[in-house]
Amino acid sequence: MTTRLYTHPIYLEHLTPHGHPERPDRLRALLSVLEGEDFYRLDQIEAKAADEEAVLLAHPEEHLSAIRARLPAAPDDEEAPQPIIQLESDTYLSPKSLQAALTAIGAALGAVDDVFSGVAHNGFVAARPPGHHAERNRAMGFCLFNTVAIAARHAQRCHGAERIAIVDWDVHHGNGTQDIFAQDPSVLFCSTHQMPLYPGTGGKDETGVGNIFNAPLSPDTGSREFREAFTSRILPAIDNFRPDLILISAGFDAHFRDPLAQINLEEADFDWATGKLMERAEQYCDHRLISVLEGGYDLEGLSQSASAHITRLLKG
Repeated sequence: MTTRLYTHPIYLEHLTPHGHPERPDRLRALLSVLEGEDFYRLDQIEAKAADEEAVLLAHPEEHLSAIRARLPAAPDDEEAPQPIIQLESDTYLSPKSLQAALTAIGAALGAVDDVFSGVAHNGFVAARPPGHHAERNRAMGFCLFNTVAIAARHAQRCHGAERIAIVDWDVHHGNGTQDIFAQDPSVLFCSTHQMPLYPGTGGKDETGVGNIFNAPLSPDTGSREFREAFTSRILPAIDNFRPDLILISAGFDAHFRDPLAQINLEEADFDWATGKLMERAEQYCDHRLISVLEGGYDLEGLSQSASAHITRLLKG
């Protein structure tokens, strides 16, 4: 089994204001853990930026143009502070944000190409900014473009995938992914998340065209409720769907240490969920599974949870 990690230094140059939870240190902490000897088999790849046209697989030109138009210019003095502008209530742009987002998309597209060509069996995209809150026409929730949605469309357009399953275990509901695919039966969207919590969507009654399976969790629940939601709702939906590719929106903010939510998962829960999805990938997808980093705002909780997740990917 070959597991590839896709990352790039440009992700550290997407800047947010001081004190913002989605900050470059998140990625630094995660990548630092992966330098350990336990990850010597991890095939690390420097991601390539996607062309802007890739954004249009999931977003209209107007959305791309709006991001481009708001992008601040870098100062002439390289030592000067980089400007940061507020795009939406909690979403920001700095001079390298568009390049970082396009490189995050490029990483996901490269991962799709690699699992369909057989170069890798699975992959982890260690990128920022995250993407799952970005709706078809709106950037929000720290997200500019919906990376996992663009990856799904790329798999369909370029590799003939007929059925894509997206599993989102970020503690916040992936409203953007649901918005993009709610009327598309070729894409299954399954989400576990805390409710009530930002962005306020994700009820069980939100079913799309029979392709949306939300499993909201109450605050102050934990492993038992999470695993029950997976076992009773998420995994049966995947078994009935029989996907050609599984994509994971891998947020690690349901960890008990995370400051933005109250779901009390531990590293073992992410290991378990990863294993269950890998079993389905082996059964239906010739092992094809790609995980894309979303949230996770406590540095230790994020790095240890992602470490457990990637360790499971490496076990095949």
